[in-house]
Amino acid sequence: MGMLKTPCEYMQWHGLPIIRKELVKCLINNYGLNQKETAKVLGLTPAAISQYLSKKRGKISIVDSDILTEINISAEMIINNGPSVVIIEICRICRILRKHNMLSFSIIE
Repeated sequence: MGMLKTPCEYMQWHGLPIIRKELVKCLINNYGLNQKETAKVLGLTPAAISQYLSKKRGKISIVDSDILTEINISAEMIINNGPSVVIIEICRICRILRKHNMLSFSIIE
């Protein structure tokens, strides 16, 4: 029997990279931030931003338009309020994904 995992632990490894990747794409494509600016606002390294854009991290893409709309809302909140809301917005997106069972998880791996 494997170790018990909380939904947050599962999302940390599987969901967070996907959410971050979509936020990165949105901030660059919709708000014109460069990779360095995006890294700074999200509290990540420029190398991490490069990996999200090259699909080395967060390989799965979100295609659900409602979720992408919510990610756009989060990106706007981050642009308007700065890095202090990044965690709040990532957690908000995570809750939406979990509520709609968008990323199924097992508590045992």
